[in-house]
Amino acid sequence: MKRTHPIRAGRLPALFAACLWLAMPVPAQAAPARVVSINVCTDQLAMLIAGEGQLHAVSALARDPNSSTMTTQAQAYAVNHALAEEIFLMKPDLVLAGTFSSRATVGLLRTLGITVEEFAPARSFDDVRENILRVGALLDRQGRAAALVAELDAGLAALAAEPPSGRKIALYDANSYTTGKGTLANEIFHAAGLVNVAEEMGITGSGRVPLEMLIVARPDMVATSFRDYGAPALAQENFVHPAFAALEAQSQPVAVPVPNMICGAPFTLEAAFVLQRAAAQGGERP
Repeated sequence: MKRTHPIRAGRLPALFAACLWLAMPVPAQAAPARVVSINVCTDQLAMLIAGEGQLHAVSALARDPNSSTMTTQAQAYAVNHALAEEIFLMKPDLVLAGTFSSRATVGLLRTLGITVEEFAPARSFDDVRENILRVGALLDRQGRAAALVAELDAGLAALAAEPPSGRKIALYDANSYTTGKGTLANEIFHAAGLVNVAEEMGITGSGRVPLEMLIVARPDMVATSFRDYGAPALAQENFVHPAFAALEAQSQPVAVPVPNMICGAPFTLEAAFVLQRAAAQGGERP
């Protein structure tokens, strides 16, 4: 018969202390009081979620109408250019960054002992929910974050309440770039009840589509963004090609609100509503 060995008396105090330590409540970490964001997407999440006086600075792109939907709100905050020196002098207790933000800046700030939290770009509405809730937890603003998630879900439900049109859409940008599977734009198209031509072509992420392939795909809708740089640009020659002009004449051109498609938040749904309304008004192909 196997003998069991009693716990040695000398170990009892240590075990008792360990149990007491495990049972003790963990003190709540104080909410950050001086937050700096260096990425346009974390800029907007922070502006939506932060409490009064909690957010100190946002990136310069937060004031760029081609990149941000919250340019007016961004005027209330200091601006940074993702430089380690300027951010260090702001004395933040939390920095919000994107995974594609300046690696040198992020690394140096961490070396200097500053807490930096990085966020990957949202590629789905699940990612959007996760990022909202994570910012809410970091800023100790869970209630506000939950309200934004509820707003997002309500918008998605409203979009889903309309029968999908099934119309084929092609996003066609400068240098003939488009976005396919695994992108927030693709999620927006699906939410609007549309079929993404790029996804049908097997494109994942961003990629270039020759004009000939776009014409063969015969999209019902062609969505474009920046078509005028204010000066001649080789990047936009695809928009002035006669074949593209003919394609637009045979389909339904639609201008998408690009800033709403760059970052994930409840405002992202505005792009889906714009596209859904355009599809409903599009009628039959000529």
